[in-house]
Amino acid sequence: MEKTWTIISKEWAEVFKNRLVLFTVIFLPLIFLALPLITLAMMSGIEGDSIGLGDEFGLNDAACVGLTEGECVQVNMLDIFTLLFMILPISIPVTIAAYSIVGEKTNHSLEPLLATPITTVELLAGKGLAAAVPATIATWVSFLLYLIGVWTMTSPAVFNHLLDPLWLVAVFVVGPLLTILAVCTAIIVSSRVTDPRVAEQLSAVVILPIILLLVGQSMGLIILDRRIIVLGALVVAVADVLLLFVAKQAFQREIILTKWK
Repeated sequence: MEKTWTIISKEWAEVFKNRLVLFTVIFLPLIFLALPLITLAMMSGIEGDSIGLGDEFGLNDAACVGLTEGECVQVNMLDIFTLLFMILPISIPVTIAAYSIVGEKTNHSLEPLLATPITTVELLAGKGLAAAVPATIATWVSFLLYLIGVWTMTSPAVFNHLLDPLWLVAVFVVGPLLTILAVCTAIIVSSRVTDPRVAEQLSAVVILPIILLLVGQSMGLIILDRRIIVLGALVVAVADVLLLFVAKQAFQREIILTKWK
């Protein structure tokens, strides 16, 4: 554990010197936090029909029972914006993890590290946690600030919708599982390529399913419910187990030490 913590400390000291990493960890959560709150502020006191969103958001669905038209628009809008907090657990660790291996390769600092007695599991655990912990903390903190903002700007009925177990499980359970998925994918990719930018671009492919889910939700093609969230959590958990194994196999110390130039 001591060696793993040493790797984590080393990773944080190095990767956070990168401006792209800093932007992803600090400013991306702020942007995702500001978007819904600014939209809510602009919609304050405006009814759904007067802004032309009544039909688009479907005011008669189950989530709108007992709500006014304006509150229903807010609920459906918040459902879409809350999905943004499912992108953060993927986008943040992808940037950190992809850079952590290829970046060290380009700086010629990975080979001396591999020559030490540290095991592959300890090394990958350190690099993985160094990427996963900031992503998880940033997601949870920004989501809690999001809840506080919604609480101050909407009615209790609208706020209580965000406290539905659907979203709590999505953010606090599925979110970390997605983080592991992103980290494993980034490690696999960065173990096989030699350019940090290529590693980040290829690893970012894991964001596409969440973006498609966001688009589907906004267009009314997909309606998230607890069954879908639980099923998604199980699928991602299984994928995490498989990718953890693949990541360990993909990271070949001997090849890195002998063939990387």
